Amino acid sequence: MADMKQALDDFTKTMKQIGEIDKDYSDAFRNFIQQADKSGALSTKVKELIALALGVKAQCSYCISVHTFNAIKAGATRQEIMEAAFVAGFMGGGPSIAYIRLVIDACDQFDVK
Repeated sequence: MADMKQALDDFTKTMKQIGEIDKDYSDAFRNFIQQADKSGALSTKVKELIALALGVKAQCSYCISVHTFNAIKAGATRQEIMEAAFVAGFMGGGPSIAYIRLVIDACDQFDVK
């Protein structure tokens, strides 16, 4: 089982360290994320599910951890999260399907129902 809570903590720590190295870069990235993730025609929950699917397709454990956590915070259920991951598996084939393991681990570790 992958430690997805640790991946989330590692990413958060990395972003903090980047901010200490170059605050302008960090602020620009955070602003970009906030603009892309804010509710509009698509809710934040839907956007996080899309981001999760893209993370699975990209085979990025940090992305999977962060966006699973954020999707849960935005109200996503385990079934919604898994279905987003399944779309990534459909689009990415075997390698993406293998990364669904991390989605399952994240759901278990973040206690989503």
